[in-house]
Amino acid sequence: MTENEISNIVIGLAIDVHRGLGPGLLENAYKECLYFKINQAGLFVEKEKAMPLIFEDVYLDCGYRVDLLVEKKLIIELKSVDSLTDIHLAQTLTYLKLGKHKLGLLINFNEILLKNGIRRVVNNL
Repeated sequence: MTENEISNIVIGLAIDVHRGLGPGLLENAYKECLYFKINQAGLFVEKEKAMPLIFEDVYLDCGYRVDLLVEKKLIIELKSVDSLTDIHLAQTLTYLKLGKHKLGLLINFNEILLKNGIRRVVNNL
């Protein structure tokens, strides 16, 4: 399954979660529910996946954690904020680069319509 196919499935599942919960909750509530839905859909998903930093050939565990990693290909970074900013996009792109992944979804659940809070972040796709 390609990154794009996985992302289409995950977006649909995120919309289901948002329809069920609505905006206004903490990020962790959405993460747990989306994790459950992705598992239920039969996809392999890792929660709070450690993202090490390698600097000058030294492996550094700096505590970076990706919210969700689906099928070892798609990074999902979740937010529940007033609006997404450039720093949120930069964070997601950094995770893509650190993990050598091609595609990420930055999803802000604090929107009336979830589609307004979804950003695809691409790293050499």
